[in-house]
Amino acid sequence: MSHSPLAGLDWDNAFGRLPGDFYTRLAPTPLPEPYFVAASTTAAQLLGVDPDALRGPDVVEPLAGSAVLAGTDPLAAVYSGHQFGVYVPQLGDGRALLLGGARGSDGNLWELQLKGAGRTPYSRMGDGRAVLRSSIREFLCSEAMHALGIPTTRALAVMGSDAPVFRETVETAAVVTRMAPSFVRFGSFEYFYWRGEHEQLARLAGHVIDGFYPQCRDAGDGAAPYLALLREVARRTALLIAQWQGVGFCHGVMNTDNMSILGLTIDYGPFGFIDGFDAGHVCNHSDEQGRYAYGQQPAVAHWNLYCLGQALVPLTGDAETTQAALETYTDEYGKAIAEVMHAKLGLAATEPGDDALIDRLVGLLHDNRTDWTLFWRRLSRLRTDGEVDGGDGAARDLFADRAAFDAWTVDYRARLRREASSDAERAARMNRVNPKYVLRNHLAEVAIRRARGDGGEPRDFAEVERLLRVLARPYDEQPESDDYAKAPPAWAGGLSLSCSS
Repeated sequence: MSHSPLAGLDWDNAFGRLPGDFYTRLAPTPLPEPYFVAASTTAAQLLGVDPDALRGPDVVEPLAGSAVLAGTDPLAAVYSGHQFGVYVPQLGDGRALLLGGARGSDGNLWELQLKGAGRTPYSRMGDGRAVLRSSIREFLCSEAMHALGIPTTRALAVMGSDAPVFRETVETAAVVTRMAPSFVRFGSFEYFYWRGEHEQLARLAGHVIDGFYPQCRDAGDGAAPYLALLREVARRTALLIAQWQGVGFCHGVMNTDNMSILGLTIDYGPFGFIDGFDAGHVCNHSDEQGRYAYGQQPAVAHWNLYCLGQALVPLTGDAETTQAALETYTDEYGKAIAEVMHAKLGLAATEPGDDALIDRLVGLLHDNRTDWTLFWRRLSRLRTDGEVDGGDGAARDLFADRAAFDAWTVDYRARLRREASSDAERAARMNRVNPKYVLRNHLAEVAIRRARGDGGEPRDFAEVERLLRVLARPYDEQPESDDYAKAPPAWAGGLSLSCSS
């Protein structure tokens, strides 16, 4: 057992108190000669841990799976799920181990999970490992999404090793330590439903309600708490997807086993932030049919909720009332995306013609493949009383069809004038919701190449830390970091991400 500073945490594995058929207990597979790559100061602070302490060998080894922390009880959870629309009866934590829950400095319980900690009974044909490339990507994006204000699992640290891992090429291994109040997924419920194990289904629902949705117990007797749970999960999922769409985030693998029961962004694989806007953008080259394209994400989330609803029917009583509860998603998503888009445009009120104005703009962005992040930030400079180039030249330059953009701005300005919009106040509001910095693929790629020591250079993790600092303040100007806000270079178009990323 390791006597790391992490062992002094107040460990409490609530999930591990569920019956044994919810998981398999096993120790992680040690990584040879692990080394420190990066850590998140803000994630460490949630646990009341000194971030500098994460660099020591008494932390590196247990977070690389090379030692077991005192107070922890590692386990791999079982679940199933619909993968690209096809039900797979058993999935589970194939390369992740839940260490347990630790009581944070704020009194909240945070589950810590090692991703890449070796084979488990649920690895199927996999090796149970993660590579440095994907671990750095997940680490950076978890923390970047949090800084954007989007619900997400967190990432505490990344530890690496020179142990070889075979993907499309031979890469080196790494383990990322993930944090979340819970890692329960839609697929966790599907597993027991499809096996006909309704008692265990009820146990899992009780665990989730008691731990995270206690207000659902107040909904009434019988099926009422479970219907309330479904409505609340639908609501949280709707809010999450609207926020994804707002920042141009593509998950890439929205299988039901990758959907959090808490409405968190979970399982960062072949994700991406859109550069040149394309509503049909697919960030995962394994997704040959485009099932999880950017524009499909809202509908896919609804479909996934139906899978969850079906799994809960033995508890909710019947399909009709379950379906009615699921319609919460449609209503909540409609409201949430309208709020997101109004905020991005700096509109303080709503008018009947706003949807048409927004749809026209999104169509223009799509037709011109306008850079999503750059456009919204530049639009904040537009002056209400101006004509062509009335402060909107920077945004206008992003369009090939400038006449079409000019025509849209005439209506946009008229809309702003109707609510007596103040240019300065609107710009400030817009810059609070339209980030200047997102984790573009080429930024992550540069950090990864330096961390790996590509080209025979020494390993250098400084770029990972630098990028993490910039992404921690995505809405601030940070003029010293303007290079991180530029459009991607030409070589970035050749970057490709798959399910093994």
